[in-house]
Amino acid sequence: MTSEPKAVGRAGRDLRAAITVGVSLVLLVLASLFWVKDIFAVVVAVALIVAAIEITRAVAVAGITVPLPPVLVGGVAMLAVAFYDDMDTAAAVMALTVIATMAWRLRGGSAGFIRDATAGIFLLSYLFLMGTFVVRMLAAEDGPWRVVAFILVTIASDIGGYAAGVLFGRHPMAPSISPKKSWEGFAGSMIASVAAGVAVVMVALEGPWWAGLALGVAGVTFATLGDLCESLIKRDVGIKDMGNLLPGHGGLMDRLDSLIAVAPVAYLVMYLLV
Repeated sequence: MTSEPKAVGRAGRDLRAAITVGVSLVLLVLASLFWVKDIFAVVVAVALIVAAIEITRAVAVAGITVPLPPVLVGGVAMLAVAFYDDMDTAAAVMALTVIATMAWRLRGGSAGFIRDATAGIFLLSYLFLMGTFVVRMLAAEDGPWRVVAFILVTIASDIGGYAAGVLFGRHPMAPSISPKKSWEGFAGSMIASVAAGVAVVMVALEGPWWAGLALGVAGVTFATLGDLCESLIKRDVGIKDMGNLLPGHGGLMDRLDSLIAVAPVAYLVMYLLV
């Protein structure tokens, strides 16, 4: 008895599973955002913990041992302090976590100390420092809509780039890093992200159209950089996906790569212009 073939598109995704999982994640985010903000902050923390575990397992293939416990404890503390207090205190928590990460690794001796401690500090910065900007957006009076704007321009970039890349992709952007990413896809990302940015800023945040334009351009630029950087991490350790938690998407980190890169610039654009 043969199983029904999966609907895998040209970009290598199981489209049916990808759409189902993507819609489910969006509904979860919206439900938590507009019900109780604190719940969404917990969702952010859990997502980053899972992503940190995925990266830790991935780099272990290359012989890197991340001092994970202090990174997770300190990272979650950073998120909590950034949400309930301010970024100055979160910066102090991060500094203490850096020291704790190196101290934790002392038990392993000198062999590979710089490699492993650096990996832990990288993980703290790459995930949890970026995450603090998400919860800072959330903490504002119109925080849920700011988070929606940030997520929407990032998702629009992904969808627009995927559609344009599949339909028109001919010229690779960075073939040695991500062979399926094309300049045509980047153009599709730009159009979709700018349209989403202008719409959500004008309608939901009552801001000027040019602020939405800035948000869209910044979103697609940093989303693309985030995607390329994560692709290079996977190529460096020789894996295709960070995990298999999300059918049609790979690991959770494979979905967060663009979001975490866009978070600080989205926060800055909306802080200054909206």
